[in-house]
Amino acid sequence: MGFSLFSNYTSPLHLRNIAILLRALNLTTEEVCEALLEDALGTELLESLLKMAPTKEEEQKVKECEDDSPVKLGPAAERFLKAVLHIPFAFKRVDAMLYITNFESHVEYLKKCFQTLETACEELRSSRMFLKLLEAVLKTGNCMNARTNQGDAQAFKIYTLLKLVDVKGADGKTTLLYFVVQEIIRAQGAHLFSTSNQTPKYTPNEDAKRRKLALQAAVSGLSSELNNVKRAAAMDSDVLGSDVSKLSRGIGNIREVVRLNQAVGLVESSQKFCESMNSFMQMAEEEIIRIQALESVALSLVKEITEYFHGIPAKEEAHPFRIFMAVRDFLTNLDWVCKEVGMINE
Repeated sequence: MGFSLFSNYTSPLHLRNIAILLRALNLTTEEVCEALLEDALGTELLESLLKMAPTKEEEQKVKECEDDSPVKLGPAAERFLKAVLHIPFAFKRVDAMLYITNFESHVEYLKKCFQTLETACEELRSSRMFLKLLEAVLKTGNCMNARTNQGDAQAFKIYTLLKLVDVKGADGKTTLLYFVVQEIIRAQGAHLFSTSNQTPKYTPNEDAKRRKLALQAAVSGLSSELNNVKRAAAMDSDVLGSDVSKLSRGIGNIREVVRLNQAVGLVESSQKFCESMNSFMQMAEEEIIRIQALESVALSLVKEITEYFHGIPAKEEAHPFRIFMAVRDFLTNLDWVCKEVGMINE
């Protein structure tokens, strides 16, 4: 029975997990090593191999156990690691290959995110329905404050939209947002049905139809116009920035792997690996520069749209995408109130 060299340096659980992964891969040690040398490993296999990576201390102990040593490796997991570690910087190579395998999908994801942010800014700036809604909010607020020094406001911060459900009427139930919706119905309904400069007159059926169409325009139309705003609200600026940084750091890791392989002398397998890595790095570095440029443009537009609605230079936000979150949450409140108004009018 072979002596387990790792037993003093790694947990039995680690070895057991490696054994489980090996069975799941359904590949021989020779097949894995050959695929690793030929850069012919898929994402699932690369991820599995990374989970098997030993610590530096474990790696050193395995390498010191020569084939003719009286201390033999026992479990299959240990023998597998011994074979893989014969490949120069095997697990660093695996990490580099996994980065390359996932590079295109990560780049496409980031491009899509930054495009969503750009489109979301344009939606907020150009949505006619959203601007009408803001006008209705301002008009309603000025009417309520008619006898105060706040009764002639020209603008308000967009985050105020979320407070419309907190301000109650005299009955203690009806919210300010309810009155805003009524104003939208009046303005939008009049636009849909007016055929002359005179104030239109409606039969009860016409009035019900007018109000129904106005509600649909207020909710479904606005929700459709601000579709990318809702998508942008789900993004985390810190996570997005971290993803870009990770993409850039990955190139540094590959460069380090190439340097290590070149330092130990270029056998044929290492030479092919380094040539493949160098070719990839040239392409990837150019792509990362483009991604960083897209990030800069998108964040600049977000800052501009925040300043546009505030009317003053925007301070550094703890959450730069807060404006999208505010609009998304307001649309949810608006939808809820419109459904209530719709039930009242039926």
